Amino acid sequence: MPTWTTRPECPEDIAAIRGITLAAFPTAEEARIVDALRADPQAWIDGLSMVSAAPDGTAVGYALLTRCHVDDEPALALAPCAVLPSAQRTGAGSAAIRAALDAARARDENLVLVLGHADYYPRFGFTPASRFGIRAPFEVPDEAMMAMSLDPGRPVPAGTIRYPAAFGV
Repeated sequence: MPTWTTRPECPEDIAAIRGITLAAFPTAEEARIVDALRADPQAWIDGLSMVSAAPDGTAVGYALLTRCHVDDEPALALAPCAVLPSAQRTGAGSAAIRAALDAARARDENLVLVLGHADYYPRFGFTPASRFGIRAPFEVPDEAMMAMSLDPGRPVPAGTIRYPAAFGV
């Protein structure tokens, strides 16, 4: 397995991130969402867009945390996460996600939400959001809408998730 390094996105990574998301997903929708989030000062948080890179510095994985809310309380949305097909199942995605979560912890953020595969995200500490009294603004299987408190000693708001406009929900 390769050793992945992680770093916050820099301007030179934008084209590579677009390439990663275009390669990882069947449509360009996720790449469009990333571009729209980057342009939204209410959603974008510098330092929470994380790249995982091969030993030669080539970006191969990506994880993004942006501002969302549970009712009126701030939270973070983890989306999208993407890895070049040639680097999938090698830990590149996990490295980017862990780095993004560590960066959020360092910024004193507390609540992270993700809509994703119930067999993948629990390895990072995510559990069904319903256990916190959090629900999506649309129908979704309970096990797919997940939440994680980065500081279990702090309270977590209950309510409905409000995503940035870029997500279109």
